[in-house]
Amino acid sequence: MIALLQEEPGADKVAAVLNSADNGEGEIVIHKVNFLEVYYDAYRSRGKVQANLMWTEFKRLPVSINAEISDEIFTEAGRLKASYNISFADSFALAQAIVFNGELLTADHHEFDVIEGNEPVKFLWVR
Repeated sequence: MIALLQEEPGADKVAAVLNSADNGEGEIVIHKVNFLEVYYDAYRSRGKVQANLMWTEFKRLPVSINAEISDEIFTEAGRLKASYNISFADSFALAQAIVFNGELLTADHHEFDVIEGNEPVKFLWVR
């Protein structure tokens, strides 16, 4: 989402995934913990007004926000964080993808390259 909002390389791939979801070709779910990273990035780089505007616009996208921390996501995120020393937010993104048997859309090679092939999750690389 940051790639799209900041018009970084890979924004076109994120837009394509959003368009597919908008056409009923799949579902996009982001954990609220992960959206906090997007909001934080916008707040830090553009200020409160722009971050809040982005939040309002984001809620119009074909993206579901999962605010629940189920026991399964909780324990899986903890296991992943301990096993791979990844960030707190990335442990949630990965846990959610594993628990929901989904793909993880990311540009975070430095966090996930070591994990790819070692966990039951498919990565959809933005760049």
